[in-house]
Amino acid sequence: MYRYDQYDHQIVKERVAQFRDQVKRRIADELTEDEFRPLRLQNGLYMQRHAYMLRVAIPYGLLSSTQMRMLGHIARKYDRGYGHFTTRQNIQYNWIELEKCPDILADLATVEMHAIQTSGNCIRNITSDEFCGVAADELIDPRPFAEILRQWSTFHPEFAWLPRKFKIAINAATHDRAAVQIHDIGLNVIRNEAGELGFQILAGGGMGRTPILGSVVRQFLPWQHLLTYVEAIMRVYNEYGRRDNKYKARIKILVKALGIEEFTRQVEQEWLDLQDAPSTITQEELDRVTSYFAPPAYEKLSNDESALLALRTEHKAFSNWVQRNVKPHKVSGYAIVTLSLKKTGTPPGDATAEQIDFIADLSDRYSFGELRVTHEQNLVLADVKQSDLFALWQEAKEHGLATPNIGLLTDIICCPGGDFCSLANAKSIPIAEAIAERFDNIDFQHDIGDIELNISGCINACGHHHVGSIGILGVDKDGSEWYQVSIGGAQGNQSSIGKIIGPSFSAKQMPEVVGRILEVYVRDRFEDERFIDTVRRLGIDPFKTHVYATPIEGSHYQAGEDAYA
Repeated sequence: MYRYDQYDHQIVKERVAQFRDQVKRRIADELTEDEFRPLRLQNGLYMQRHAYMLRVAIPYGLLSSTQMRMLGHIARKYDRGYGHFTTRQNIQYNWIELEKCPDILADLATVEMHAIQTSGNCIRNITSDEFCGVAADELIDPRPFAEILRQWSTFHPEFAWLPRKFKIAINAATHDRAAVQIHDIGLNVIRNEAGELGFQILAGGGMGRTPILGSVVRQFLPWQHLLTYVEAIMRVYNEYGRRDNKYKARIKILVKALGIEEFTRQVEQEWLDLQDAPSTITQEELDRVTSYFAPPAYEKLSNDESALLALRTEHKAFSNWVQRNVKPHKVSGYAIVTLSLKKTGTPPGDATAEQIDFIADLSDRYSFGELRVTHEQNLVLADVKQSDLFALWQEAKEHGLATPNIGLLTDIICCPGGDFCSLANAKSIPIAEAIAERFDNIDFQHDIGDIELNISGCINACGHHHVGSIGILGVDKDGSEWYQVSIGGAQGNQSSIGKIIGPSFSAKQMPEVVGRILEVYVRDRFEDERFIDTVRRLGIDPFKTHVYATPIEGSHYQAGEDAYA
């Protein structure tokens, strides 16, 4: 994995010292809160309902075991014994004292980590496929390009004060696991007809108040020009993006207003002056960064799965776990393992300090001391020997990390919601817990199959509810918490935005609402048909009719009213 060079070390060291002084002046009232706010946001520090929240950057979701242990140390020493892994492949802590924040940043610097640009109107953490470098379906390992983008975007003076936050994702696999279509800029690694490596460039995607899928700006861009072309897009956005209304400030609004043809024309015009700029990537630079991502010391192993099959036959629980949590590896005899942070009764994405330390130990024993964070709020050990799977499963199970539900109903994506976030209209975590408890039957979940349930506590969509098979959005109705439901959303190669089924529901209704949606699916699906495919085939009307056919206790509509208004 990438190691800091002298410039990284110097930048982070100076930033820690700078922020320590800023915090000191804020505590002494030499800085007002209005003056301090942009300074703390530049260092990932938010003010939430009960305390400060610190968001730590995990570039493209990659961690060493040493860095993971530092995250556990911070949870134990500075927070309340846990951290929350986010949909941006980062981690955040919800109970931070302002006075101690500079010490946290100093501790992070000792393991080459920071919280820079995890907030504010700048380019945020570059995200990618959690299976980078090990997936059998990828053209190349995209991490070197993600790292080059990280270095280019960190403290970029021209893009430090954008109209609004900006998110970039990169995918290099046949199956898009980075959700590139819902990002401000999405990058797909492709080859042209001549076999040359390059990128398909998308722009204008995003969720929030106006969910939009990104549009193709350039079908093929030679890889050498990645930075210059992204810079051209950023310049157009920075100049013409709205600054008078933060709800209309994202690049998706600009692309929609101009139209993709005119937006593309302006980007191409801007790029004419940048094509041969110093930020053009050379082969030497790509080779330098790529050297940090050399494959680990894999052993030569056979792909004989007879022993694994025998264990699966003997242990049904282990077999369920392998089916859902273990994926094929490009190297014979190895497997990719996802550790679920979605055990029923636990807030999705949360891990205790003890679990964090334990996972670091697992990565040392089973996966070359490396792990990844997924944008679905789980953790991955990417290089596990197939012969070690049973032992790993037994250990993970003892620590609540082996729930066999990856991609299933209870693998819920969920933001912290109204329990912590000052922007939220409603709580998210209790809804996730109630739904998980209602459907906490692994056999039932395996029968239902692939389904993504996403929950956001407000329209900012940190829980990615727009692209959930079932999406739940917390809304405020006259000071009360209610929940709007959509179905038919999807990420990946066939991304789509879900459609709202009707009036909102109270918190206590939500498990029953999900149950009624699933009843229609079970009743009307074809054999082996996924939920999303059933919704696309039938439309939302059969689901809507069944959900509102009879009143659910606590409904937000009365008998005789138009339930579909």
